[in-house]
Amino acid sequence: MLNSLVKRIGLPKKILLGYLGVLIFMAGEGLEQSWLSDFIIRRGLTVEESGLMFSVYGFAVAIAAWLSGVLAEMFTAKRVMAAGVVIFLIGSVLFLSVGLPSNNLSIMIPTYALRGLGYPLFAYGFLVWVAYEAPKAKLGSAVGIFWFVFTGGLSVIGVFYASVALPLLGEMLTLWSGIIFVLIGAIIGLMLSKDTKIDAPSDEPPKTFSYLFKGVSIAFENYKIGLGGIVRTINLSFAFGLIVFLPTYFQNVIGFTRDQWLSIYAFMWTINIIFNLLSGVISDRCGWTNTVMWFGCVGSAICVLLIYYIPTHFGVEGYTYTMLAAGALGACFAGFVPLSAIMPTLAPNDKGAAMSVLNLGAGLCAFVGPLIVTLFITPLGIEGIIWLFSGLYIFGAILMKFVTLPEDKPIGLLSEKDRVFEVKEVP
Repeated sequence: MLNSLVKRIGLPKKILLGYLGVLIFMAGEGLEQSWLSDFIIRRGLTVEESGLMFSVYGFAVAIAAWLSGVLAEMFTAKRVMAAGVVIFLIGSVLFLSVGLPSNNLSIMIPTYALRGLGYPLFAYGFLVWVAYEAPKAKLGSAVGIFWFVFTGGLSVIGVFYASVALPLLGEMLTLWSGIIFVLIGAIIGLMLSKDTKIDAPSDEPPKTFSYLFKGVSIAFENYKIGLGGIVRTINLSFAFGLIVFLPTYFQNVIGFTRDQWLSIYAFMWTINIIFNLLSGVISDRCGWTNTVMWFGCVGSAICVLLIYYIPTHFGVEGYTYTMLAAGALGACFAGFVPLSAIMPTLAPNDKGAAMSVLNLGAGLCAFVGPLIVTLFITPLGIEGIIWLFSGLYIFGAILMKFVTLPEDKPIGLLSEKDRVFEVKEVP
């Protein structure tokens, strides 16, 4: 029965095993996502200080995300993933034992940022692996499953676990318990899965450290890849920005309880992971670019406004409507999933470098979102911030008009081409 299911999915078993590892790992990484900002604000930090900590963390995520693609080509995805686990564990221990208890921003920022260097190497290193291993006709579906498990762990399982653990364990013990998830996910993703070696054609020289610059230069050599990276940055910028100010606004101004806020947040990402799968499958048939432009960009621009104006207008009585708006926003976030298939398709000879640009954009979401809040929350207020993010998504839709594929039709209808790289098992 299991073999029959694997055949129906159409992906190698080792990728499916890696998905499980990413799911559990990200649950441990993301269990504090929906409440840590509110927690440190209640401990005496300002919204701007909280935003600064998350911005620096996001910058570290962006750097590690960028490096993950080219490093995976140079050293294999498994080694990059293993390095990510070690860095994340060191950062977690330092942040929880020294940084957070000190309540000193100068100590909290670098220790929390070290965590941010770790998880992209594990998760996005695996995504590069998927880009090479998955059959081309299944690539949209494969990246959809990746974002399903990535988001499912980060923003659903982690948030649900936190909602149960916080009343029982308190904030600090809940954070420490996340390391257990990380270790289990790492063991499944690394110890039980086989490594791969990505071999370039024989007429290409081996990739050295100079190839790191290809992860930047390719965005200028191929402007479509550069534009795709910008759109990916816009993708979840609001998701990372809202965790800085929206929990406090919903609870202190609107009157929602912390449990209600956690329910809204978890529902948004639950809907998101469902549509991550649907988006990948649908875009394989209907076209990647249109899915990103209309479903992702335009849809998110509308839903960002709804998630603010509905509770602002209805107050606590609008809890159900706010929940529905959050779910719609989560669904629209999934409209960006085809970017993970578009980018390597635009650079078949340098998939790792193209994925580095994509991963850099994914990491920059965690930097740009909190930075926008930090810089503009005082002069523009919350309503101004909401309109600023909505405008960013419209800008992304305009950019996607120029990100065209070599053949402007659904990838599922394209003829199968020879793979540029050969993937071999490493004993």
